[in-house]
Amino acid sequence: MKNALAHAELIAVLTAVTGEEPRVMTVRGGDALPSGPFELGHRSLQSGLREWIREQTGHPVGYLEQLYTFADRDRSPTPASRRTISISYLGLVREQAAPGAGKPGWHGWYEYFPWEDHRRGRPDQLALIADHLRAWCGVEPSRREHRQRRIDFAFGLNGAVWNEEFALHRYELLYESGLVGEAGAGPQAATGRPMFADHRRILATGIARLRAKIKYRPVVFELMSESFTLLQLQRTVEALAGLTLHKSNFRRLIDQQQLIEETGAISSESGGRPAKLYRYRHAVLEERALSGSKLPLSRN
Repeated sequence: MKNALAHAELIAVLTAVTGEEPRVMTVRGGDALPSGPFELGHRSLQSGLREWIREQTGHPVGYLEQLYTFADRDRSPTPASRRTISISYLGLVREQAAPGAGKPGWHGWYEYFPWEDHRRGRPDQLALIADHLRAWCGVEPSRREHRQRRIDFAFGLNGAVWNEEFALHRYELLYESGLVGEAGAGPQAATGRPMFADHRRILATGIARLRAKIKYRPVVFELMSESFTLLQLQRTVEALAGLTLHKSNFRRLIDQQQLIEETGAISSESGGRPAKLYRYRHAVLEERALSGSKLPLSRN
């Protein structure tokens, strides 16, 4: 038997935070992430990806890191005889209009993952999801207990704590249980907008990576304007984490790291009193770890 053919595809999870909402660059009217085949003429994987992004979206890309490589046979729309190897990257940008040829546009993270945003409390969608998952547990009695432990752990049920970093685990459970559109389910508002092939799974991977990374690397400043207030910085971190932060603890942590400095200018925040403007201290090494490995999260 001949070996199955395979081709490499480069996929970008380009993230911005605009108006206190985390957003992702999409093509095909919001149904897919920017992607294209890796070709021999590309000098490197990153250069190939940047070329595809420019062609499809016309959007400049600064920070870029490799995310994960996907090659699951049963998750690809291509025939079994031609496997797709998807090499994904996470990019952090400041949102701009995208004039590219692939129907590019920005869409909110939580349009695709409505159960992930806990800034205003536990989302209503989680109750519907929990009901479905409980029913799924009972389909195979021999696996019920194991499945229930996985569900409780991932979704913070039955005394377990919600962990924002488990975004990919949660999506995978919904896929495995057949609740999301990519697994063949019909449209359901509780489980968000589906995407082409495995692109929503890749987006979930990017969300999980970024939520973890903002706790120990100063990558959040890639998403900020040149100058910003402390409240704008906090709201950006909250948008990415999908959680509210304790104001005093957050500001104490930022101050301890000496990652920012005052610009000397003042900004009037909407509905509030004038606030100091800050900027990121570029003298701080980009890979310097933030002491205090966890963000000061406040949960209701």
